[in-house]
Amino acid sequence: MAGQAPGQRVHESGRPFDDRSGDRLRDWMGNDAAQFYDRRHIAVLPMAFCFPGYDAKGSDLPPPKLCGATWHEKVMAALGEVELILLVGGYAQKWHLGPGTAKSVTATVQNWRAVAPRIIPLPHPSWRNTGWLKKNPWFASDLLPVLQDRVATILNPAKDTSQ
Repeated sequence: MAGQAPGQRVHESGRPFDDRSGDRLRDWMGNDAAQFYDRRHIAVLPMAFCFPGYDAKGSDLPPPKLCGATWHEKVMAALGEVELILLVGGYAQKWHLGPGTAKSVTATVQNWRAVAPRIIPLPHPSWRNTGWLKKNPWFASDLLPVLQDRVATILNPAKDTSQ
């Protein structure tokens, strides 16, 4: 799972997605916390490992480009063959899909079928995106069932849910 950067609370806890965003993300994936934090099966690789701070308006700053440029490719190579990459938010999407792939997170997520089943782009699960989720009901009706089926199939290969 490629994310952006931890918020302040997650940075302080030292546990990725240890907040309401993580609750929503686990719900989207159909996982409980035990499954989500099982390092044998799920790796969380943000574009920056530390909280980048706040801007003048109090919003989280973007992940510093230096972080991803320094180690992201090396970590991905060390992971080996990855069956599913979840791209959580625009920064991860631009890194993995390239900057010219879409003009917005919405466009990238709407075009998820073009990169599935190995890659699934997602909006950030932040509470700030609740309005986005309401404006884009296709996300819950079309993409989330495929995501949950894919995750379940990978985590439980003997229990193929696609049939």
